[in-house]
Amino acid sequence: MKVASWNVNSLKVRMPHLEEWLALAKPDVVALQEIKMETNAFPTDALRALGYESVACGQKTYNGVAILARTTPNDVVTDIPDFADEQRRVIAATIGDLRIIDLYVVNGQAIGSDKYRYKLDWLAAVTDWLRIEMARHPKLIVLGDFNIAPDDRDVHDPEAWHDQVLCSKPERDALKRILDLGLHDSFRIKDDNPAQFSWWDYRQAAFRRNLGLRIDLVLLSDALLGSLHAAGIDRTPRTWERPSDHAPVWVELV
Repeated sequence: MKVASWNVNSLKVRMPHLEEWLALAKPDVVALQEIKMETNAFPTDALRALGYESVACGQKTYNGVAILARTTPNDVVTDIPDFADEQRRVIAATIGDLRIIDLYVVNGQAIGSDKYRYKLDWLAAVTDWLRIEMARHPKLIVLGDFNIAPDDRDVHDPEAWHDQVLCSKPERDALKRILDLGLHDSFRIKDDNPAQFSWWDYRQAAFRRNLGLRIDLVLLSDALLGSLHAAGIDRTPRTWERPSDHAPVWVELV
């Protein structure tokens, strides 16, 4: 089974890219972030024609998440328990014997800002929710755009990014608390090399120069580690015309 995650940065703009990539990569499950459309505008019928059932949680212009699967997603959740939030950033569903939780983590804007405080509070609430989900669903995959580079291997210039948003110690500590629940960064299990990124700024020819960050993650629970066959980052869609600034990340389970 191939499970993937992709921040498409507007599905309205990137739908042709998604269609092409689904045909090329043939994933079984895909988590999307930043669909940037209301739920009732999500292209359910078009995706069904491509062989995917889908569930979405969106809002106008910003944020929005969705899960696509070859089989119908069940037991869908679109809110963090006990955390009032109008922003559409989470969706969870059960697919077969897997529990999939798709996160579009808050960016945080800048250290010390209100949005940074919101990010840390949001991550704390998500951690509490994931603890409950893990108790219910041993075969758990948590994936998405985490807006956190786990360590300096995941940053093109660690000195320049030191104590900046996406790389600050409080953010990395928050991610570690999620991992300490019993989740594992699938990419690092298979590849320990630095300078492999999933996001590149549109400016300064960042993609061509490989000036990026690895902030898109697929986390696997203990029960799935023995099934992990491969993990990677698919840079191909980032080379297409008018691309998302993110590349898909994926795992293969056997």
